Amino acid sequence: MAQGPIEVSIAPHIKDKETTRGIMWGVTIALIPAGVAGVFIFGLGSLTVILASIVSAVISEALILAVRKKEMKTVYDGSAVLTGLLLAYNLPPNVPLWIPVTGSAFAIIIAKQVFGGLGHNIFNPALAGRAFLMISWPAYMTSWHNPRWAADGVTTATPLAAAKLKGSAMLSNVSGWDLFIGNHGGCIGEVCIIALAIGSAYLFIKKYITWHIPASYILTVAVMSWVFNGRSGLFTGDALFFVMAGGLVLGAFFMATDYVTSPLSAKGRLVFGIGCGLLTFVIRKFSGYPEGVSYAILIMNAAVPIIDRYTIPRWFGWKDERAGSK
Repeated sequence: MAQGPIEVSIAPHIKDKETTRGIMWGVTIALIPAGVAGVFIFGLGSLTVILASIVSAVISEALILAVRKKEMKTVYDGSAVLTGLLLAYNLPPNVPLWIPVTGSAFAIIIAKQVFGGLGHNIFNPALAGRAFLMISWPAYMTSWHNPRWAADGVTTATPLAAAKLKGSAMLSNVSGWDLFIGNHGGCIGEVCIIALAIGSAYLFIKKYITWHIPASYILTVAVMSWVFNGRSGLFTGDALFFVMAGGLVLGAFFMATDYVTSPLSAKGRLVFGIGCGLLTFVIRKFSGYPEGVSYAILIMNAAVPIIDRYTIPRWFGWKDERAGSK
């Protein structure tokens, strides 16, 4: 029987009423509570960092599309705005504005467009931009401010860094409630867990993400931290502290779940989440960095093709004209 022409397009190959533009702007909406909380906690300087990052991402997208002689429609689909927003959320609130401008340009031009644009990129662009900034200007990327109402203004360490230096979460001087509401130093969009929870709930309601990656990622970090990060030996670690401190919640719900750079199948997403969790724990525990979320997700991004190869279900019942029924 004759077949019509087959259209070949970029992933994901999923038929749904949702559009790429709708999803991108939907995720952006889900991130608004965390941004509002970050600006409230750290002051209006955080807002300028966010705006600089977004504007740089959009301009970079437009310029590289013009150079490549591609249609400008992807400038308006929200993907560049989302990349700039996520990068800003992974920055300290007091960085000079050239940091988000440079990071967003790298994220769009190198991590996204050099690979062919949206749908072709191997790595999460925002995290690639953050990794580039961390490697290039670590002093700016590790200079933290306390909340604007704190008397001492500048702090030398985030809760994770303090725990790493002192050897225990119990010695970080930050309570569980402080972690939940964002009353501590850290990146703009990662500190307020309640705001991130509100945004994550929106993602689940809209069915933009499934539970597989966030649950497996967070649970793996929690279990490993409980077993190996205790002050008094095995199985004494404060799992809740290591879940809420740092960028784990932001990374698990908003970056590890990126459609382009995460596995397609439910089984693959579980493997991906567990891998991210193990790598995050290993980097936090044994490296010189107190945080490992960004690097863990980027490493697992590179493993997505092989995860998909071994976890996508086989098709049965189709017919190959050369080999007969399969």
